[in-house]
Amino acid sequence: MSDIEVKVPQLPESVTDATLVAWHKKPGDRVDRDENLVDLETDKVMLEVPAPSAGVIKELKVEDGATVTSGQVLAIIDTSAAAAESAQQQAAPTQEAKTEAEPRASAKVAKLAPAARRMVEEHKLDPAAIAGSGRDGRVTKADVIQHLAKQEAAAPAAKPAKPSAPPADLPPVTGSRSEHRVPMTRLRARIAERLLQAQATAAMLTTFNEVDLTAVNEIRARYKDKFEKTHGVRLGYMSFFVKASIEALRKFPVVNASIDGNDIVYHEYYDIGVAVSTDRGLMVPVIRNAENLSFAEIEKAIATYAQKARDGTISLEELTGGTFTITNGGVFGSLMSTPILNPPQVAILGMHKIQERPVVINGEIKIRPMMYLALTYDHRIVDGRESVQFLVAIKEALEDPARLLLQL
Repeated sequence: MSDIEVKVPQLPESVTDATLVAWHKKPGDRVDRDENLVDLETDKVMLEVPAPSAGVIKELKVEDGATVTSGQVLAIIDTSAAAAESAQQQAAPTQEAKTEAEPRASAKVAKLAPAARRMVEEHKLDPAAIAGSGRDGRVTKADVIQHLAKQEAAAPAAKPAKPSAPPADLPPVTGSRSEHRVPMTRLRARIAERLLQAQATAAMLTTFNEVDLTAVNEIRARYKDKFEKTHGVRLGYMSFFVKASIEALRKFPVVNASIDGNDIVYHEYYDIGVAVSTDRGLMVPVIRNAENLSFAEIEKAIATYAQKARDGTISLEELTGGTFTITNGGVFGSLMSTPILNPPQVAILGMHKIQERPVVINGEIKIRPMMYLALTYDHRIVDGRESVQFLVAIKEALEDPARLLLQL
């Protein structure tokens, strides 16, 4: 008999442990090499642990929900030919008895994101019936939630039992009063911890300004079709804001710095974090050396990272670091907000909803597409003068985009 141990992969240096979310196999099940056996969740990302070899699951060493560390043994696989052949023989009759729909369901399971797979198993859903919106048809957690909502809406309402008459002096109780308690995911708990840390350790202050996006809109309208045809990606607003932020950071290096004890660390590179909302919580993928990238390369990087974050396939390295962060609450309709710092960074730029408003230009009232900008900064090293001038520099670059080409 030949046994192989399935171990927790080496976790990144900054991650001490992980939570075992769900097993996808049980003792006696046959597995193929590189088939996903179990999902692990760290503070930032979901990890899949593949089978190191084909064989039969002999033993599971750790239960769902347990905390595990790098190198810990999770399961034992029997790789002997006899065990594998026996498992295949046991599976053969079952396979022949399956309907045509079941193989399609099995194929669809392989395209489930980890968080989606857990919900599918919890609710005993048929993954083949769920439309996937992720890359290559991958089913995300949001797809499962939407599927459940459709099922609930389509289900016939149960006829309520006739309630007894309430006392005359009390109004009748109507509507659902059910509760559903679930533990925080590790990611959500980590987000909460970092937000409290930022508020407790930084002297946060927010300054505001507004920007007229007429010029940016004209460029996008004029070149968006040719840009997408040439580069294979849409020309969005974010690349303009990344470029404008970099030029402002060049003028005010302290905004691109970080605090390490009693030292100020000035970064001579620009790793820009772009906040992405996912069904697991907010993630901030980092665009490395963004100062060396074109508009198209920035847009491609953002699109790739956003999809990977929503699919649960983004790596910890892609979420680590960053010297400055941009977050866009405008996609959800936010008109104005005060973003919270992403430590150890000392500043974060908040974008908001673009709204047509009357503004006075050269003594005349004009209707312009306006956006409020917010810069939250750590007042321990960033002064009010620098924060205000930093936002003015972004405003000037966006209202006259030629500055971005000339680095003025």
